Amino acid sequence: MSTLKDMIAGNELVVAPCALNPMMARLAEDAGFKAVYLSGGSLGWLKCVTEANLSLTDMVELGVDIRGSTRIPIVLDAGGGWGEPVHLHRTIAMVEVAGFAAIEIEDQYLPRRVQHHIGEENLIPPEAMVLKIKEAVAARTDPNLIIIGRTNAQRSHGLDEALRRGEMYKRAGSDMLFIHSRKPEELRRIGERLPGPLMMFAPEDGFGTFEMTKEELASLGFRLAASSGTAFAAMYKAIRQSYEYLARSELDPFLGAGGAVKEMKRAHQTTGLARLLEIEKRTTDRVGI
Repeated sequence: MSTLKDMIAGNELVVAPCALNPMMARLAEDAGFKAVYLSGGSLGWLKCVTEANLSLTDMVELGVDIRGSTRIPIVLDAGGGWGEPVHLHRTIAMVEVAGFAAIEIEDQYLPRRVQHHIGEENLIPPEAMVLKIKEAVAARTDPNLIIIGRTNAQRSHGLDEALRRGEMYKRAGSDMLFIHSRKPEELRRIGERLPGPLMMFAPEDGFGTFEMTKEELASLGFRLAASSGTAFAAMYKAIRQSYEYLARSELDPFLGAGGAVKEMKRAHQTTGLARLLEIEKRTTDRVGI
């Protein structure tokens, strides 16, 4: 299997949907995706807190679980990296041990603040972020680990400041830059101003109705598009609806009659139940257990 580093060295935009558990990662792989994104934002909602409350061990343990079920690359949303420059050494060590393909580090104030989710950014000075990136690079022992420098400065300080920060983070050693914006006109400016490879968030409704094609974005230097919350939103809606109909003693129209059994059997296939049964039959039955 190709590494993410190899993929982004190509000419295509790699779309990485959000995966919050091994099942989601396998479903993404079955759908043909070449990488997945461990979103701090969506995992924070899943735990009924926010990503501000997530720890390094939360993410690393989940990464190990996902890595145990699929070999496709995992991109880690590491927020502020869980500390000052000196702490990035342990962060990078843990990320490498867990087998992540990339780590996205953001110039957010630590401890993280919940205000981030309503567009109020608390950013550290870019000079402080430069030191974090340099130490992350110094700590890296896996040459295939991609270090992504991210800023949301556009939301609070304007795009010019975000671009200025991006240039600084590139000089500091970032392998990839992520200037947060979903607006086509801003994505064009980002691609024209900053060197690739670049990361972005995929449109909330996917690329089918977006003003820019994946090919156009790739021509601007974008190589990775993380779909951070769409799958989580779909999961949330499906589960909430299932509970509401069950509570009313009504048939959930999403699954329909017999749908629960059908989808459970498909989940067994995704899990690999047949292979596990074959192993069990071939081993335990032979020794008379």
